[in-house]
Amino acid sequence: MLERVVVAEQFGGSRADAGVAGLLGISRSLAATLIAEGHILSKGKALGKSAKLVAGDVLQVSLPERRDPLEVVEEVVEGLKILLDDDDFVVVDKPVGVAAHPSPGWVGPTVVGGLAGAGYRISTSGAPERAGIVHRLDVGTSGAMVVAKSERAYTALKRAFKERTVDKVYHAVVQGLPDPLVGTIDAPIGRHPGHDWRFAVIEDGRPSVTHYEVVEAFGKASLVEVHLETGRTHQIRVHFSALRHPCAGDLTYGADPRLAATLGLTRQWLHARELGFEHPVTGESVRVVSDYPQDLAFALQVLESGRA
Repeated sequence: MLERVVVAEQFGGSRADAGVAGLLGISRSLAATLIAEGHILSKGKALGKSAKLVAGDVLQVSLPERRDPLEVVEEVVEGLKILLDDDDFVVVDKPVGVAAHPSPGWVGPTVVGGLAGAGYRISTSGAPERAGIVHRLDVGTSGAMVVAKSERAYTALKRAFKERTVDKVYHAVVQGLPDPLVGTIDAPIGRHPGHDWRFAVIEDGRPSVTHYEVVEAFGKASLVEVHLETGRTHQIRVHFSALRHPCAGDLTYGADPRLAATLGLTRQWLHARELGFEHPVTGESVRVVSDYPQDLAFALQVLESGRA
C-alpha cells in the first residue's frame, strides 16, 4: 500500500526515524525498520534514518504486508525428524531454535508449520495456531515432543498431560555436583519479579516438582536424569539454578560463560530424552527415545575427555 505523506511543520528538522514515527503514529523502532528496508522515499530516493525532514516535503511511504504472527506457515524445518508416526499421533524430534507453534513475537520455524510442510494432517482441536499441540518444549530445548493427529488423540493426550500420567524424562548437564545425588526439588515457580522474560522460585508461584538423579559426575559438571512431575515454563532451568547448579550454557539463569565456551555451547544443555504414555486409543504402552543432537553430544564428549 503506497501513501503520500506531507511533512508537517512541527516535524521539520526532526531526525527521520523520529519524524516518521510522529507522522505515521507508529513506534520509533518500527519507523527505523521501515526506513532501513527502503519503504520510505523522499524525492525519489530512500530516506536515511539520520536524515533531517524538511517541512512541506512529500514522503512516499510503502507499508509492506505483515504476516499475522499466529498464521501457520507451511515450511521445511531443517532437523525436524519423525521418531514415531501413528494413525493418531506423531512424535517429533524437535531441534533447538524451533518453537512448538506460532506466537506473537516469534518469526522463526515451528513444529506445527514443519509438520504441515511435510504433509501431515494434525488435529484441528485447540486454537488454530496450536492445533494438535498437547504440550510444548522451549525454543532453546531439543528432543521428543508428541503432536495429536486425530481429535480423539488430542482429547486423550491433553488429559494425560493434565493428570500427569505422561512420563517426561529429560537429560541435563548441570554445573557442579548436586547434593544429594538423587533428590526432589519441590519449589513454586512464577515470573521473576524483576524480569518479565525470566522465571524464578517465588513464594506465591505455582506448585512445581522436579525429580532428579545424577547419572555421571565430571567435576565441573554433572549429567543428570530428570523426571518432571509438573510442567512449568523453564522448570528444570529455574529449579537447578535455584540450587546453584544451573544448566551448563544457560546464561539466562546464571551459568558460567567460560564453561559454556569450553563446551562449545550456545544454549542450555537440556534435552527431552524420553516420552512415555498410554496410546490414546489402544491403551498400549508407548515409549520414544530421542538421541542427543550434535551440539550437546560434543559438549558431553569434552566433559568425558576431561578437557573442561
